[in-house]
Amino acid sequence: MTDLGGFHDHVARVDLSDGSVNYESVDDDDAKKYIGARGLGVKYVFDQGADVDPLGPDNLLAFMNGPLTGTQTVMSGRIAVCTKSPLTNTVTDSHHGGWSGARLKWAGFDGLLFEGQSDDPVIAVVEDGEVELRDASHLWGKGVHETRDTLEEEIDGAYGKNLSMMAIGQAGENEVRYACIINEDDRASGRGGTGAVMGSKGLKAIVIKSTTKMQQPADQETFQKGHKQAMQAIQESDVTAPNEGGLSLYGTNVLMNVTNEMDGLPTRNAQHTSTSSEAEAGHSQPNIDAENVSGENVRENILVDEPTCHSCPVACKKEVEVQVHHKGDDMNVRMESYEYESAWALGPNSMTDDRDKVALMIDRCNDVALDTIEMGNTMAMAMEATEEGRLDEGLEWGDVDTMVDMIDRVAHREDELAGLLAEGAARAATELGDEEMALDVKGQTMAAYDPRAMKGMAIGYATSNRGACHLRGYTPAAELLGIPEKVDPADWEGKGELCATFQDMHAVSDSFDICKFNAFAEGVEEYVLQYNGMTGLDVSEDELMESGERIYNLERYYNNLVGFDGDDDDLPARFVEGHPDAIPGEGGSEGQLAELAEMKEEYYDVRGWESGVVPDEKLDDLGIDVGPGTGVSRGGAAASGDD
Repeated sequence: MTDLGGFHDHVARVDLSDGSVNYESVDDDDAKKYIGARGLGVKYVFDQGADVDPLGPDNLLAFMNGPLTGTQTVMSGRIAVCTKSPLTNTVTDSHHGGWSGARLKWAGFDGLLFEGQSDDPVIAVVEDGEVELRDASHLWGKGVHETRDTLEEEIDGAYGKNLSMMAIGQAGENEVRYACIINEDDRASGRGGTGAVMGSKGLKAIVIKSTTKMQQPADQETFQKGHKQAMQAIQESDVTAPNEGGLSLYGTNVLMNVTNEMDGLPTRNAQHTSTSSEAEAGHSQPNIDAENVSGENVRENILVDEPTCHSCPVACKKEVEVQVHHKGDDMNVRMESYEYESAWALGPNSMTDDRDKVALMIDRCNDVALDTIEMGNTMAMAMEATEEGRLDEGLEWGDVDTMVDMIDRVAHREDELAGLLAEGAARAATELGDEEMALDVKGQTMAAYDPRAMKGMAIGYATSNRGACHLRGYTPAAELLGIPEKVDPADWEGKGELCATFQDMHAVSDSFDICKFNAFAEGVEEYVLQYNGMTGLDVSEDELMESGERIYNLERYYNNLVGFDGDDDDLPARFVEGHPDAIPGEGGSEGQLAELAEMKEEYYDVRGWESGVVPDEKLDDLGIDVGPGTGVSRGGAAASGDD
């Protein structure tokens, strides 16, 4: 058990196979080593064993908050969902904002652990430190939005007051490998297929009912000092300043024009590095302009509200309303999540700049609960495959009406093509005979930062523990925004160390669990003060960063046990210097390619890894114990990551 501040020392372990609910304490040593949320959730998944079928009963699905979640800490409304990914076969954690993380804490829990599989659909109702399973047969087959409305009618509560919900749609029910989990405010635990795991368990939704019961710091003076510094930093930042900073004004989509203008926006399935470069290449129609789906365009034309998450003054969420005509129907769409990554994947990378129909596609993805990044990239891959003649009846570039319908087709695995795309871009491209069409690492596709233009993202994608991901180590903070200092995005030297530092720092913030956007303003000093103040610990800045390093190495070790090594720390051929199929950058990034081999060598040296594998000495140095159920003895041979 633990008596650290910020913890209830209360976790529910739910066996969906027999419907039992048991309550357990949090191991004090684990709480100190792995902080909470992502770190502690990954430790639970690790202890469950790496040799599990992601869609089988033995896989663990952990919903975890951290010691700062739901407190006065700025931007502390997030929750981590940790499991083994059906998309990548790696350990994964996926987070969302809103209010469900805070409400879970206020309801008396540090986490919910689901194992087994229910014969019939169920929901989990969380209130006053208890979990109750209820029948959800009447909800199976419904989208997230209808599920949300139905549950609000059935349970005595109201969203925005005392109720939160996390649910899957039809994509999770049908085990689409990139199905996600959506909360009541259209915030997504988007990546890694967490929704497919939830669907495989027969768990339709988690409903949390609570009053607002913020936990108080163990050391009020230290916490308030850190909180004051954090608030001042956020208010003075050009990025986060409320109602003034770029993130506050335009949301994440503030980056659309920035990356496009520097030729760092992958376009036409990353065959080009901006929409202007694509147009100059002389392709036939369509000709598109990323500005049409930018944050500036959205704010000027379709913005209707700017809601926020728990304890956040930045309000990066941009709620929009559009009128669209689709195949004879006039529709009104109001949705909250017109995000940069979503707008890019379903927009320029798929060769469309139809702002309003991009909103419609995001809304449909949210309702069936599909990862917008993976859905957009998978359709872009299919468009390239169609262009190459690998698909007879596939998708044409920029065919937005077919794209809109494809979202529902994939969610229901409606036909042969939809079933193929439901497996994700990597598996589909391999099936079609050209795996290099997929913009993936370890089976998960990349985000809206071109690794030819931003070399930190090249090594970041390659070494991410959950497959290609910009959020494991957000080097664009330094490469684009100059945080903590400006570095040349085209220079590869030093990016291995920069990436590892960001990866460790984000492992810390994900384990608190607070929003990554605070890192645009706050630093380790503010983190330490708030963490020590809340928990009553007295860790140093170096010790806190070591916790981040420990978490990242535990994740890597899990993946090693599955069978992943340095050969899997790769990039698609079109990005890599020296590869015969490389496509150099254009315009502002003209001739640029990722010097991947050099960056990996530098990165592994910083990490102390051997060819992408964590050696025993590193595990010992970080105090990582080989826990029960790993399936691989210390020093033994791991199974193939493709098994």
